[in-house]
Amino acid sequence: MRTARRYLASEIYRSSAVVLLALIGLFTFFALIEDLDNVGSKFTLLNLFYMQALAMPTRLYDLLPIGLLIGAILALAGLAQRNELVILRVSGVSGMKLLTMLWIVTIPLVVGAFLLSEIITPAAEIKSSEASLTLLGRAGGGRLNSGYWFKESDDADGTRIINIAQLKSSGDVAGVTLYEFHKGQQLAAFSQAEQGHFTNGTLVLRQVTQTLIDASSVSALANAKKPDAPLTRIQTLPSRVLRTSLTPERLIARVLTPERMSILDLLDYIDYLKSNQLQTDRQIVALWRKMAYPFTLLVMITIAAPIGFMQTRRGGVGSKVFIGILLGVGFFMLNQLALNVGMLSKWAPWVTALVPNLGALALALGALILMENQHNVRRFNQTRWPWSKSAA
Repeated sequence: MRTARRYLASEIYRSSAVVLLALIGLFTFFALIEDLDNVGSKFTLLNLFYMQALAMPTRLYDLLPIGLLIGAILALAGLAQRNELVILRVSGVSGMKLLTMLWIVTIPLVVGAFLLSEIITPAAEIKSSEASLTLLGRAGGGRLNSGYWFKESDDADGTRIINIAQLKSSGDVAGVTLYEFHKGQQLAAFSQAEQGHFTNGTLVLRQVTQTLIDASSVSALANAKKPDAPLTRIQTLPSRVLRTSLTPERLIARVLTPERMSILDLLDYIDYLKSNQLQTDRQIVALWRKMAYPFTLLVMITIAAPIGFMQTRRGGVGSKVFIGILLGVGFFMLNQLALNVGMLSKWAPWVTALVPNLGALALALGALILMENQHNVRRFNQTRWPWSKSAA
């Protein structure tokens, strides 16, 4: 059994590696063609290659389940075509035992996928975002036309809203607008700064123009009387230091999509959002999907098993690969549909993350069990409906 398991592992790893290399190369080529418009005096062709190299772990993260599915089908179909699966079955290895062997073979890939998901991909995404900010002056993620928005509580139990026009690398920001509110949501001050820097739990603003609003401004405006003193006061400061819960990592987390963050970073960002009474539904769903990601590989190998086992005497490698591609694309679309519908319908996060995987796993196991017991099913049908017997 150990020899058979090692042989299965080598075949599946080899086929999956070839499929993943082909898929990553194809997607990288299309991305290079799409980003050629950005090449110029400041963004060189070498910078473009550097950005695409940083995107490799993310592409591997996205394509690993489909690559494993197609690679496993290729490997199992090749074994079936060479009648090696028939030899295993004749030697007393049942379909469920073969599936158990395939699950064991997938365990190293699950461990590798976890490391890819938690360490390599988040680090590459942060580097890619920093490089995009440095080379292109922009980053994707949650940026609105007005910039990035953050909300937090201040030391006086008030509320502070920070708008950042541009994020830079290493915690530097530009175009900072600060709205400070009293406890009763009354605007207390409005500040603008050309530059800022987040470090050690503080926000250091430079070249600040601050507008202070008198506490009696609301009552003065409500009474429609001319105030005795100006209601606002404008002052210019060379610098200003604020204690803040924002960090450079949380700034980057605002740029990254939740699925690209590590579980620890997601938990930290969810805690920040909850402490500031902000919505966390998208992040919690992403957390569940991150935890379910390694389990997806087991689902993929389970789907590949019945496709690879069927028609073992006649081969049909091309048709099996085509079916595998259809199932892989269909599973990806189902996952995306479950994410969007779950967010709109306010489903429980675990339902959005796990139901597609559990449904696909149940269907694959059901198909494998039917294949294993097809003779018993046929005999049962002939006993229950005698007229269905074939003519002798």
